[in-house]
Amino acid sequence: MLSFKRGQLSAICALLGLSLAACSPQKPSAQAADTASKPSATANQKPNKTIAISAIVAHPSLDAIRQGILDELAAEGYIKGQNLTVNFQSAQGNTATAGQISKQFVADKPDAIVAISTPTAQSLAAASKEIPIVYTAVSDPVAAKLITQQNTPTQPNITGLSSQLPLAPQLDFIQKIMPSAKSIGYVFSAGEMNSVALRDKLNIALPERGMNLVDIPANRPTDIAMATNSLGGKAQLIYTSMDNNVASAFESMVQSANALKLPIIASDEFSVRRGATAALGVNDYDFGRTTGKMVGKILDGTPVTQVKPEVMNQLTLYVSPKHAQAQGLTLNPELLKGAINVDTTPERKIDK
Repeated sequence: MLSFKRGQLSAICALLGLSLAACSPQKPSAQAADTASKPSATANQKPNKTIAISAIVAHPSLDAIRQGILDELAAEGYIKGQNLTVNFQSAQGNTATAGQISKQFVADKPDAIVAISTPTAQSLAAASKEIPIVYTAVSDPVAAKLITQQNTPTQPNITGLSSQLPLAPQLDFIQKIMPSAKSIGYVFSAGEMNSVALRDKLNIALPERGMNLVDIPANRPTDIAMATNSLGGKAQLIYTSMDNNVASAFESMVQSANALKLPIIASDEFSVRRGATAALGVNDYDFGRTTGKMVGKILDGTPVTQVKPEVMNQLTLYVSPKHAQAQGLTLNPELLKGAINVDTTPERKIDK
């Protein structure tokens, strides 16, 4: 990850109307390098533990979160292959498979289960009310019925980290990057509560800014290209955020968007690396590190009821001038000064 001077960060934060703290890239990534090169001195002091990790689908953003979890646990003395047994399963986008995985995990009785994504968390919550479950990569845990409006888990074995990105900065960013946009395209999975909740919020917020939403449901990865093509002539820009169905077939969206010259604005680093113009969102790997801290507390013996649900919404700006050009857009030079340019920043290597 690039290192930025305070002046550069101030410029981009001023451009987006955000505070410096909210816009600053986080730094646990440097800690990851230390973890990789220096085995934990406490590994032999920790008891043997088993965790199960499930994701609704495999894609780079969720892979980075999983890597962050394992790296953080290693830093705290729980090292995979030594004193930590890890069972990872992906449902490959199939909710029925997610249910089967959940039942198997509960039967295995691990010390903790990590649920990556909303459908996975909902499936695991239905499968067990006893084994500690830590959800992550859930953008709206209230809509998913994992917690209440008062941040209280709906069942005593659940806690987690949500990515409730503040919507206003996202829309500010869209208007900064393309002031002429009046119609925003949104391809979403009707089966993902987080995506449906975001659609509803956009339908309220966009008219207040003189814009409207063109929302197209796509329930399977194979539907993504067709749904994106249907935005031609109807939208000036595409916004996508935390939809695992879209993420699993993101290259299809990019191919269609490039042909239509529709810029894609996302909310994670890897969508930009895979073809989006830009994204204002959390750092997935750092998101995993924070989740890992919560899992580590549980493995250390802290009751799950004492590990409160948290929200991570510090924002990092990612851009790709190359992808912007392919989608018919030239990025504001001022925007580039404080952003992480994925065209010139190496991608983090993920341990598969």
